[in-house]
Amino acid sequence: MLHSRTRWVAKAADQDAVNRLTQELNITPLVATLLVHRGIDTRDEARSFLFVKEQEFHDPYLLPGMQIAVNRISEAIKNQENIMIFGDYDADGVSSTAVMLLTLKKLGARVNYYIPNRFTEGYGPNEQAFRKAAESGVNLLITVDTGISAVHEAKIAKELGMDYIITDHHEPGPVLPEALAIIHPKLEEGNYPCKELAGVGVAFKVAHALLGKMPSDLLEIAAIGTIADLVPLKGENRMIAALGIEGLQRTNRPGLTALMKVAGIQQEVLNEESIGFGMAPRINAAGRLGSADPAIELLLAETREDAEQIASEIDAMNKERQALVAEMAREAIREVEEKYPPEDNGVLIVGKEGWNSGVVGIVASKLVERFYRPAIVLSFDIEKGLAKGSARSIEGFDLFKNLSTCRDILPHFGGHTMAAGMTLKIEDVSELRSRLNTLACKLLSEEDYIPVTNVDGQAALSDISLKTIEEMGMLAPFGMGNPKPRILIESTGISSIRKIGSDQSHMKLLLEGDGHSLDGIGFGLGRYADEISPLSEVSVVGELAVNEWNNMRKPQIFLYDLAVSHWQLFDYRGMKQARKMLTAIPESKRKMVAFNPATLSTLGLEELDACLVADETGAAETDLAGSYVVLLDMPPSRTILEKLLTGKHPERIYACFHHQQEHFFSTMPTRDHFKWYYAFLAKKGPFILERYCEDIAKYRGWSKDTIDFMSQVFLELEFVTIENGLISLAKQTSKRDLNESISYKRKKEQFELEQELLYSSYKQLFQRFDILIREAADAEEETILWT
Repeated sequence: MLHSRTRWVAKAADQDAVNRLTQELNITPLVATLLVHRGIDTRDEARSFLFVKEQEFHDPYLLPGMQIAVNRISEAIKNQENIMIFGDYDADGVSSTAVMLLTLKKLGARVNYYIPNRFTEGYGPNEQAFRKAAESGVNLLITVDTGISAVHEAKIAKELGMDYIITDHHEPGPVLPEALAIIHPKLEEGNYPCKELAGVGVAFKVAHALLGKMPSDLLEIAAIGTIADLVPLKGENRMIAALGIEGLQRTNRPGLTALMKVAGIQQEVLNEESIGFGMAPRINAAGRLGSADPAIELLLAETREDAEQIASEIDAMNKERQALVAEMAREAIREVEEKYPPEDNGVLIVGKEGWNSGVVGIVASKLVERFYRPAIVLSFDIEKGLAKGSARSIEGFDLFKNLSTCRDILPHFGGHTMAAGMTLKIEDVSELRSRLNTLACKLLSEEDYIPVTNVDGQAALSDISLKTIEEMGMLAPFGMGNPKPRILIESTGISSIRKIGSDQSHMKLLLEGDGHSLDGIGFGLGRYADEISPLSEVSVVGELAVNEWNNMRKPQIFLYDLAVSHWQLFDYRGMKQARKMLTAIPESKRKMVAFNPATLSTLGLEELDACLVADETGAAETDLAGSYVVLLDMPPSRTILEKLLTGKHPERIYACFHHQQEHFFSTMPTRDHFKWYYAFLAKKGPFILERYCEDIAKYRGWSKDTIDFMSQVFLELEFVTIENGLISLAKQTSKRDLNESISYKRKKEQFELEQELLYSSYKQLFQRFDILIREAADAEEETILWT
């Protein structure tokens, strides 16, 4: 067996809906299944999802407060009042700020922006920044991607005589700030169709309302924040992402093209992964290490020279950020393992003085990836007595909801179900840990702590074609709420498997079955190549793609997880470095079985625990269930081997069958051997056996053991006498069969067992063991086993 790394959760699709979409849209059943799994089960819904360019954006005035906001902003533009855009320092906040700035500048506004410093000011609006804005003559303050939790700051803005408009998408708290207008898709009094807009999505809707038309030129920026903020890519978010990606593929905006260049992105094939793993991390890097202003200036850059310089600076920041994250992650993992072991902590909370608060969210994600527990990583400011950090969660534990129960010790926090940011007193960290662990104990089961892989569909090798994969591409862009489909291919054969890569950390295999084949690549899965035996049927979960190489195009699957559901046989017969491989078997699973007490010392395995099976009773009583069984040496008889394996349920068998070669014949003496030896004794005997044994063996090309063995058989059959080493033919003998000799029967069985276990093919050995393990029910199967 090979257990999967994760829990595979397969969705059940309404087969009638699948069949209907397959026929009505002329798509493959697999793609129809994927649509149904996404809650899209009618023709119109499917067309809207697949043909995103045909859809129209919602009326921005469906958002409560939009008319008030537009009227006030328009008045400020007309009167040339000073407007300040107050943004956030992440990719969504930077994108939101850029969208709002570009829109207001296009309308002729006197506008500037302000993004707080993560380290000196923290997240969100703050009183000091608002007072500075008022002192500089700001009449209208507009937040983007922030503000919904800043109740106190809203009061300050009012006291300072500034009109205040909030545009945000984070979860509203029980008390809303007092502002001229709040533009938020989740307000209770609202009924906006797309409630999961990113911050930049909300800013984009304000731009739409102000301009009187959908600003298509801003979609390329809006797509960055939408994808980076991991909002569900459904409805309007999907439209922003899809159309924005198209815009990015042909944009001439200097800042964006420079950013693509330093990220190594090929513009014409840019996709959501290019944004999520290439562009967004670099935009985020500026705000994580210092001021986010360079990221804003990059998006606003008007010349190629300025853009390339800023992009180069941001790229250097990103490299610094990567090194910082790697070091902090190592420290955080050590902190968890030494102080807060996962087996005792349902929620992991770690903190340290000197940790960079700009990357704590990334480190929290690393902890979730490593330990699969909700995680909070905090940076301690000892002088102020404050801990500032970020949280990431797992399925089943709503961060915002559970942190909301701790508001009395969380003066500043906000976020979503799966991610949140917070500030609290260092002295309250232990209390927060205690409360959240208590909540996790109530809400999460043991199963919840096993990572989940959501399987979107199941396919046979025959179902997978270029057409299927190209149709699946119509579901892009992929992201939250519309994940890249993970397909299950169940119990299929493997014709080849090998490790690849300079460090052999990756795996390449070829799946085969029913005349069809599919290449598979498993990045980081190289170690599993040693855990899949020949003849195994493997189940895999992965993402289908088209492999283009040397002008050839064919399907392939990028493996995410794999499993073997049946027992496996690993053939270590004759292997010279068996010790090294045996000690690599997990000790918790390993069960070494020896039939000869001397075997462990012979193999140098004295320090390893082994089960010594001396007889049939001991073999029958040996429990192998769930074990990786190592058969170290040859069993003395078939019966003992049968008693050991019959009806047992090992997960794996490693067949070594070490033996001392001199204990076995190269050939089993035949009747002709015995006939010649009898005739020799009649002609040359009697003689001293020990004296002439080697000469006889050498003359015939036999071994000395062969002569000794035949002499013992003749003695048991009363064909000869042996007295004081002198062998002589008996005077009176009767005809007897060789099988009447106990030594002959025992040696014949040993010889046949040796041939069957040591010299059989892998397939023959597997079949013999398989019948035993499956507990053969009839004599016919038992006969097949040993013939």
